[in-house]
Amino acid sequence: MKELVEKIQATFAAFNEDATAQMEKGNKAAGTRARKASLDMEKMLKEFRKVSLEESKK
Repeated sequence: MKELVEKIQATFAAFNEDATAQMEKGNKAAGTRARKASLDMEKMLKEFRKVSLEESKK
């Protein structure tokens, strides 16, 4: 579970950097990367929910 949380944090950091670049500099490629990161985070957060529920049942 710890590895999953670290992976989510790293993906969010990349998302935040790319989203900021798009907003402040109008960088279209950064916007594309930010959208991809948001989809990846969605998948990881769903996995986190499953793992978290399993851990709470122990």
